[in-house]
Amino acid sequence: MPSRPETLDHDAICRLLPHAGAMCLLDSVEAWSDDAIHCRADSHRDPANPLRGEGGLHALGALEYGAQGMAVHGALLADGGPPRAGYLAAVRNLQLQVQRLDGLDDPLEIHAERILSDTHSSIYDLRVTAGDRPVLSARATVILQPADEEKTP
Repeated sequence: MPSRPETLDHDAICRLLPHAGAMCLLDSVEAWSDDAIHCRADSHRDPANPLRGEGGLHALGALEYGAQGMAVHGALLADGGPPRAGYLAAVRNLQLQVQRLDGLDDPLEIHAERILSDTHSSIYDLRVTAGDRPVLSARATVILQPADEEKTP
């Protein structure tokens, strides 16, 4: 069984995600367990952030940071096996406490706690903060692609 790293840097995270280049938003995994992950990101301040529009980087972008945290968590739980593709299917109880991310000076702290999981889906409670400031909270459901559909001929 491969060893389970306690932390990961940006490059290691990008190898676990289907996202490429600047769309790989997370800078580090600070800690994780079977039930939760804590990630950090500074990319919200980058003028070239791919989620940024003419008016800046809307706080809804924090949901993508949370979704990437969920995806990394799922990949880490795969214990070296190929991670299963997942699709964000539902978001409930979404609360935004800021309007924009690009004006936040502190790094984003992304916390995802897996509260329910089976072979077809996972539900996470997400919380994003910047320093002591709450940014986003939500409950997100990801539907996992069946393993037999991921094999290519």
